[in-house]
Amino acid sequence: MIAVVFLILLLAVTVGASLFGGASASQVPVGQILMLVGLFCLFFGAGIYVAAALGLLGIIAGFAFSDRPFWNFIGQMVWGPTTNFVLVAVPLFLLMGEIMLRAGLSDRLYRSLNLWLQRVPGGLLHTNIAASSVFSAISGSSVATAATMGSVALPYFRDTRYSQPMVLGSLAAGGALGNLIPPGITFIVYGLITETSVGALYTAAIGPSILVVLLFTLLILWHGVRNPLPRPDAIPLAVKLRGLLDLLPTLVLIAIVLGTIYSGLATPTESAALGVVAAIIAAALAGRLTLSMLNESAKAAARTTAFIGLILCGAYLLNYIFGALGVPRALSQAVSDLPVPSWMIMTLIVGFYLALGTFMEGFSMIVTTIPVIFPVVKALGYDPIWFGVVVTMLVEIALISPPDGTVLYVLQGMRGNPGPITDVFKGVMPFLLVYIVAIILLMVFPQIALWLVARTP
Repeated sequence: MIAVVFLILLLAVTVGASLFGGASASQVPVGQILMLVGLFCLFFGAGIYVAAALGLLGIIAGFAFSDRPFWNFIGQMVWGPTTNFVLVAVPLFLLMGEIMLRAGLSDRLYRSLNLWLQRVPGGLLHTNIAASSVFSAISGSSVATAATMGSVALPYFRDTRYSQPMVLGSLAAGGALGNLIPPGITFIVYGLITETSVGALYTAAIGPSILVVLLFTLLILWHGVRNPLPRPDAIPLAVKLRGLLDLLPTLVLIAIVLGTIYSGLATPTESAALGVVAAIIAAALAGRLTLSMLNESAKAAARTTAFIGLILCGAYLLNYIFGALGVPRALSQAVSDLPVPSWMIMTLIVGFYLALGTFMEGFSMIVTTIPVIFPVVKALGYDPIWFGVVVTMLVEIALISPPDGTVLYVLQGMRGNPGPITDVFKGVMPFLLVYIVAIILLMVFPQIALWLVARTP
């Protein structure tokens, strides 16, 4: 359904460019795109798994449109991109997060932050955002962040007067920081597809990450002032300071991973390997390191990696056909010739992703659309690093967008007290709107992302 929406919109833009894009518009292969739309409708309407549908469509289109022996080099077509050194960081970051989860450090993280934040208006809701922000810096995954923080935080809210929708919404919003705060996996995939520096993307994400966290904090403060709750008893400063020791393993791990990347001492892949070693040491010091724990962590990381890898393989086949047809090049030239300002086209692209995110899983959205959309964005004169941050934020919005947001269903499944899924939908909406405001600010003030990149050697 989602890919159909994507291709229908692509077709609409293509037809519009063909009508108004000048002489270059005649190069756009409208007939072939129409055929691909029909095949997409057939495959996705039949409920075929995303990776299989993309791969099957790529193979069929390859035989139909390629004038070369397509079957002879199909293996090389997939092997090259999937053996890229940068992609090795994905399973390593996932493994690091799984080890930290099973080592129990997320419990200590939440408990320590709660000592400092529970008396602020909004109370534990602030702890949800703060703990999710810190955990995001070691997990790289929104779903993992939401699942981990949900399992830790929800017991704290039992028998309290906190609004249940707001509790679930804040946890969903915190989970939606998992891919935005470095080392987010989406940046690795985007960098691989667009050949953009992953380190530069991580640097550019710092400003927007801080912006989103601040906006979430202001929203919770506003909610806390409007809906005051009894303040808990004050905690002695000495107890708070001792509680900071629980933060130490997590902060050391963050310093190792992000510090080596930003200082230039290691690539993202190398820093991910260092992070796995540091996570194993932290688990051993916490007394949680066992062969069984490592085995469960490795299996969980392998499942997620396989899911990502299969979609990437299918997407690469399809993207090769798009490239062979000249769709990205012709479309970018035709769109750049349209008699409308570039900001209007970019606004349409952002709106397209927002609409797509209500139906499509975020990662599939990236690998399916970026190969076609990215050349258009470059032709409009926008910075690839800036767009990488914007599209990652849009993916995060997709993960918390009703009715198909993955994070929403993860949290619904973890609720101790049964309740309708509409509680989660209702609670996440204010945070969803705040996230959209953050994207608007980033579009109006791109230096929020690019300022630090320009000052990084």
